[in-house]
Amino acid sequence: MIKKVFFTLLQFILFLLVSFAGITLPIFHLIPSHITKLADQTRGFEWDGVFLMLALFVLIILIEALRKRFLRAAPWTVLALVLAAIAEYAMKLGVRDL
Repeated sequence: MIKKVFFTLLQFILFLLVSFAGITLPIFHLIPSHITKLADQTRGFEWDGVFLMLALFVLIILIEALRKRFLRAAPWTVLALVLAAIAEYAMKLGVRDL
C-alpha cells in the first residue's frame, strides 16, 4: 500500500512537471501555442500543458497494460492525473495575460 501511494505521488509530480514544461515551451518558440481566450478577453488558457499531461497519461496506461498491471495500477494513475489537474487549476498554471 505504501509503495502504491509513493508511486502515485511520483506520478503526480511527473504530471505537474510535464504540464509546466508544456506551458513554458511556447515561450521559447519550441512548439506552437494553443491559447483559448477567457470570458474577460484579457487573459487566456494555454492548453499545451494539458495536452502533454494527457499524452503522458496515455503512455503510462499503455505501459501498465503491456505489463498486465492495468487493473491494479490504473486507478492510482487516474488519481495522480486528477490531483495534478486540480493542482494545475488551483495554481493557475495555464492562465496567461494576452
